[in-house]
Amino acid sequence: MTRQRTGPAVTLALLLCAVRAAPAAGPTVAVDVRPAERRALAETVTAYGVLEPDPDQVIAVSIPRAGLITRVWVELGERVEAGQHLLEIATAPDAVMQFQQAQSALDLAQRELARSQRLFDEQLATRAQVDTARAAVSDARSTLAALRDKGIGQATEIVTAPVAGVVSRIDVQQGQRVQADTTTLLLANQHALIARLGVEPEDLRRISPGAAVEVRDVFDDHLSFDGTTRDVHASIDPVTRLVDVLVPVPQARADLLVLGSALSARIRLATVDGTVVPRSAVLRDDRGAYVFTVSDGRARRIDVTTSVAEGDWIAVDGDLAAGTPVIVRGNYGLDDGTAVRTGAR
Repeated sequence: MTRQRTGPAVTLALLLCAVRAAPAAGPTVAVDVRPAERRALAETVTAYGVLEPDPDQVIAVSIPRAGLITRVWVELGERVEAGQHLLEIATAPDAVMQFQQAQSALDLAQRELARSQRLFDEQLATRAQVDTARAAVSDARSTLAALRDKGIGQATEIVTAPVAGVVSRIDVQQGQRVQADTTTLLLANQHALIARLGVEPEDLRRISPGAAVEVRDVFDDHLSFDGTTRDVHASIDPVTRLVDVLVPVPQARADLLVLGSALSARIRLATVDGTVVPRSAVLRDDRGAYVFTVSDGRARRIDVTTSVAEGDWIAVDGDLAAGTPVIVRGNYGLDDGTAVRTGAR
């Protein structure tokens, strides 16, 4: 048998044919995909605030006369029952003197009326003089009654809670001298609380009374409630530089929350029903927003416009139908037509 030798020229020709026959192999990029969906997304504004007593349900406990605070039985934040002792006040000496003077004035007026009546009976005084004396008695009696209503006739008085509630502010302390009509403390209805939220001024025009709100305790997600905005203020708080929005707390949740708790909230603005994709699927360049889909093993760019975002999803508008897989991971650096493979990376 004769072995046929292959020359160098023939070998080179075979290699060139093999190279031409082999498909061009380029790099592929591993990506993760997720189908676009059709669902409703709600546009929201995030706000933070604090739990406070409803200002419409706060009672100011005041004392009608000057005196000395001799005892304070309650502390800030304490729950009290109706009729419970709040504080004790000793009437000021000048107020006691005023009451004594009013008593003396009444005694004098009554004596003068008796004298005028006696003189009238003896035809030594006129009817007008008797009427004047009688009016003086009436005035003196009214003055004394008014002072007695203020408690000025008592050496000491115990002030009690008019309703059940929570002591939300104390303005006096034991040993303090106070003037008449001084507010000593504020008593908040324990079943009427509000969330006072602060929003950015630029978001104010998009929020209106009645908007749905999800409120949570910053430190305990289990302490949450759903409500609606009641008041949207029209001025900026000089301290926080935000605009206050008030959300009443449902009575069923009020007993579970503590005044002063830090809150976070999402205020619902508008709802959009359309095609949505994960936020990570949306990229942007000088042409605008776009996503990549996968077709025949290659990335295909689709330009979109975005609108409402909620959580990890964002609504898009473009040539993209629900169910179309979009690249959510590995999409940075891709070009239209780049070879990709899906699955484990």
